[in-house]
Amino acid sequence: MSIRVIAIGNPARGDDAVGPAIGRALAALAPPAEILAHSGEAAGLVELLSGCRAALLVDAGLSGGVPGTLAVLDAADGPLPRVAAASTHALGLVEAVELARALGALPPVCRLYAVEAAQFAPGAPLDPAVAAAVEPVARRLADDVAALAGREVAADA
Repeated sequence: MSIRVIAIGNPARGDDAVGPAIGRALAALAPPAEILAHSGEAAGLVELLSGCRAALLVDAGLSGGVPGTLAVLDAADGPLPRVAAASTHALGLVEAVELARALGALPPVCRLYAVEAAQFAPGAPLDPAVAAAVEPVARRLADDVAALAGREVAADA
């Protein structure tokens, strides 16, 4: 089973940088997964979702919740809510997941780890509450990758 973590965001737009920041923190933990950074553009995301057995997407979310809180949504179970992730593109993560589903390219395991954002101002740093979520979310992802990799070993036995 190939496990792919896709860290989505724009490092130059405030809390939209949380995905790439979590991706870097996760890489330091060396989980058994391919860790990729991506801007969030829909066509490229569909390509990254194709060809893996598990995709864990990490991005900034905007649902009106408390900045820095984590929501984990199972995209394999059904459509993601529109407020699940904020995109600076006309077509973004939600549309990419649905396009991959329609094309039969959505992996059997596809989860979105959405960190509630506070702001997306160009050039702004991460909000302190969002920045504080980076390490805990990276550890959660590392644990989830390890669990998925364990299932992979059990499935191969």
